[in-house]
Amino acid sequence: VQLVESGGGLVQPGGSLRLSCVASGFPFKQFNVRWYRQAPGKGRELVADISRTSSSTNYLDSVKGRFTVSRDNAENTVYLQMNNLEPEDTAVYYCNVNKMGMDYWGKGTLVTVSS
Repeated sequence: VQLVESGGGLVQPGGSLRLSCVASGFPFKQFNVRWYRQAPGKGRELVADISRTSSSTNYLDSVKGRFTVSRDNAENTVYLQMNNLEPEDTAVYYCNVNKMGMDYWGKGTLVTVSS
């Protein structure tokens, strides 16, 4: 199982970024996928998740209405569109899959929101 995140960077408050997570090594379309983040000095928190067929999505309250999770099963990719970013969104963002009770993580992509 391999998960590779990309798309992070430095953005001003109010700006947008789209994160991608490309998966390989397992039947991607059979698994729900989660996006987590970890801010400096804080624990990892669940930001969004998406079901196998995209029929169900869930969001952390603080990102509802600003973030959108989606996936392209043909491309083995999950996206996190982040709009109206706030300094509090600064964190390393990780995608996650739980396969047979084991959690798999990418290395993360850093998002910095600052003027």
